[in-house]
Amino acid sequence: MSDHRLGIVVEGGGIRGIYAAGVLDVLSDLNLPVKGVIGVSAGAVHGCSFVSGQKGRSLRFYKRFCGDDRFFSFKTLIKTGNIVDTQFCYHDIPYIYDPFDNDTFKNSGIAYYVTCTNVETGEPEYLHLTDMEKEIDGLRASASLPYVSQIVEFRGKKLLDGGCSDRIPLKAFEKLGFDRNIVISTQPREHKVKDRDAYLAKLFYRKYPQFCETFAHSPLTYEQTQKDIDEASQKGNAFVIRPQTSLGIKRLTHDPQDVQRGYDAGQRDALALVPALKNWIQQAL
Repeated sequence: MSDHRLGIVVEGGGIRGIYAAGVLDVLSDLNLPVKGVIGVSAGAVHGCSFVSGQKGRSLRFYKRFCGDDRFFSFKTLIKTGNIVDTQFCYHDIPYIYDPFDNDTFKNSGIAYYVTCTNVETGEPEYLHLTDMEKEIDGLRASASLPYVSQIVEFRGKKLLDGGCSDRIPLKAFEKLGFDRNIVISTQPREHKVKDRDAYLAKLFYRKYPQFCETFAHSPLTYEQTQKDIDEASQKGNAFVIRPQTSLGIKRLTHDPQDVQRGYDAGQRDALALVPALKNWIQQAL
């Protein structure tokens, strides 16, 4: 019996991250022996619906609410201090409008992690969440974009978006014991991170110099991450699913057609790779 542990690593990307939801919904039909999922920002949002077995949930509520100011808007930012309405997105949607199956999530047998950035240390935090009703603020922290979100205090730590420090946490998940991983990226391989607004961190987060330094180095960190993914793929330890060209979808868009287009692209790419993925699974595990 194999001692290898299969994980799924999911990049974020705001609304563009719906690409990952399309991929995950294909994977959910394959009944793979997944032992863990780790997501970043929007990738964490879609990852938890995969663990709860709710295929199609992300597409459904993203299309339904992406045009709603409470989902995200500068009006909400001015009103609440967060670009997304915390009550609406993290309580009303999962409990009222599109209920999250927390019981299935808790009993899935799949370890679920979210990636956040600790603003005091500047280091990524990989948080194991076991109950989404009680630990929803961990997920919220992972998706709390800098500048347009308030710092989230969770488990005694001050946290923001995981993408500020580790956009695709493959190496971290390997260290957590998941030595064979399906990596879902929402950008083509040649994508370069261009955080043109990183210089503002010293103004907004001057109390947290280590966070500012981490944020400023995020383009270099991302380049190293891509090299790590390439190496893991060449060794047979990772199977990568990513778009071949840019999706052409803004990080924040109110257009449900963009949501559908990104999701469809993820579905197409994943379905085309199913034979290769099944072969990789047999060899990797």
